[in-house]
Amino acid sequence: MAPDPLTRKPKGLTTFWGRARRLFWSWWVWALLYLWATATDRWGWAAGAGAMAFISYLITPSEYPPRYGLDHELSVDDAEFLPTMAGATGVPFRPGNRIDVLNNGDAFYPAMLEAVNCAEESITIEAYIYWAGDVGRQFAEALAAKAASGVRVKILLDAVGSTSIGEEILETLERGRCQLAWYNPIRYYSLGRFNHRTHRKSLIVDGRIAFTGGAGIADHWKGNARNPGEWRDMQIRIEGPAVAPLQTGFAQNWLQTTGELISGPLFYPLLEPAGQLSAQTIMSSPEIGVSTVRIMYYLSIICARRSIYIASPYFLPDAAAIDALVEAKSRGVDVRIMVAGVHNDNWLARQNSIRLFGPLLRAGIDILEYNRTMLHHKTMVVDSRWATIGTTNFDNRSFAHNEENNVCCCEHAFARSLHEMFEADIEACERVELAAWKRRGLWQRTQEVFAAFLEEQT
Repeated sequence: MAPDPLTRKPKGLTTFWGRARRLFWSWWVWALLYLWATATDRWGWAAGAGAMAFISYLITPSEYPPRYGLDHELSVDDAEFLPTMAGATGVPFRPGNRIDVLNNGDAFYPAMLEAVNCAEESITIEAYIYWAGDVGRQFAEALAAKAASGVRVKILLDAVGSTSIGEEILETLERGRCQLAWYNPIRYYSLGRFNHRTHRKSLIVDGRIAFTGGAGIADHWKGNARNPGEWRDMQIRIEGPAVAPLQTGFAQNWLQTTGELISGPLFYPLLEPAGQLSAQTIMSSPEIGVSTVRIMYYLSIICARRSIYIASPYFLPDAAAIDALVEAKSRGVDVRIMVAGVHNDNWLARQNSIRLFGPLLRAGIDILEYNRTMLHHKTMVVDSRWATIGTTNFDNRSFAHNEENNVCCCEHAFARSLHEMFEADIEACERVELAAWKRRGLWQRTQEVFAAFLEEQT
């Protein structure tokens, strides 16, 4: 009989500092301190401890990584891989798709606007970022014109990520009779969910054509990643049955936000085959207590035999992911990880990422910092055969707190194209050396210690 996975050593044993950090953010510890302080009339301590208990309770993740079953027993080339991936995530593969990769804003914004302008029945958008600026104004005018012509336009924006959308854009959308709703606004009655954001980026036209990837709607995605003012990112354009789950994800969050059920052929047309690709569209949500996209990433890593290329702006692997990557390297897999470098827009993520480089570098894994501009796309290619692209960063916030989506394919040509794009980006990277990492100064290490207390929130 096959060995029981629970009899094997688990991945990701928590370190002393990891246990200390979890204890620090355990709400019950602060609740006990609050009770002690109130019983002894220490009202200042009681107020502080009560506030910390409340905050700790609100930010506690509802999802945690797997620790058992992360053993290398099959590869992405095996016939069992796709049924295993579909079974473990609960997401089937849908044949008959066409997927085009669009590099940087000069490629994807014109394609997205063209699709909007050609819409005949419906347009739905779910986005974490929609900001004021030229790009936001162009989209608002195009969407408003379509809505005014009778096309159903529904826009769902994250209430935190899109706060800087600006009155001009809101007025334009309102004049055009677009429907706009805010996902999970912070209210006293919903504080328990304030940390749950939609990080998805989807544009779906007539229920037939979809765009998704790393980019929101904002000016810093314009251009072709030539300088720090033009972010490096990717979107994909999808036609075929793989579009339907993106529309479903939008519809479910729209229903939760507005109470409106979206139905009918305007949004759910019969989708005919549009290409040769079989694709898996993963909609991940912490609401169900399990991150399907985390399962996809981890299963892909443990099934690698030749290469793992990961690009993620915010790379904060937990202990289980570090163990899986180190183990992959030890069995001869070429593991390369590309992260946002000096232009990283998230200080906490940057400091925590640097802090976690150590075990990966010691294992011989290549860590590449992209320094031409802010790297923002999220891709992984395994053995030049299995590939995923989407909205999910390789961090706990994406896995445990955010609504996310990724599209996956197991096809040589598609995976090879992303593999080659990764290799082309290496010329804008600086390789992190173990010796240099060990020589980090006191100030850098101090920042990392402070950032470590918020690792699970970044």
